[in-house]
Amino acid sequence: MDEVVTMADVTASTRSAPSSSSSTLPFNAPLLSAFLAFAIAQILKIFTTWYKEKRWDSKRMLDSGGMPSSHSATVSALALAIGLQEGAGSPAFAIAVVLSCIVMYDASGVRLHAGRQAELLNQIVCELPPEHPLSTVRPLRDSLGHTPLQVVAGGLLGCIIAFLMRSSN
Repeated sequence: MDEVVTMADVTASTRSAPSSSSSTLPFNAPLLSAFLAFAIAQILKIFTTWYKEKRWDSKRMLDSGGMPSSHSATVSALALAIGLQEGAGSPAFAIAVVLSCIVMYDASGVRLHAGRQAELLNQIVCELPPEHPLSTVRPLRDSLGHTPLQVVAGGLLGCIIAFLMRSSN
């Protein structure tokens, strides 16, 4: 009996066939854009701290808060890179945009206000008498969130990185 091979069979077999480059990691522009935007934003915090406070503080590279927002840079780079690769009508782009909006809103809203509350609580604890049980409590981290300008700067940085990564392909 003769076997009929359809175009769908050929397409399926070529997709499932291992390629010669299967041992290497595939180039994933959205993922690389997101990681690169995060790294650049964290490195930039050292320079923006120096500009603002006239001192070098390499610990800023590991902290949250500050200029620019690395969270905003990461999610905006991811969203734009997906949009450039998949198109603005793709479900992946829609998910990335919604995720970006949530992260940026949280950075400039909830986390910013939590940081301000921590700052006030630290001041209250500092004013307690030495015999008070809370007078020796470690200070809370107060650099948690971002101002709207820091969020916008991070978002722009992420978009620039995603666009440059797209152009380099």
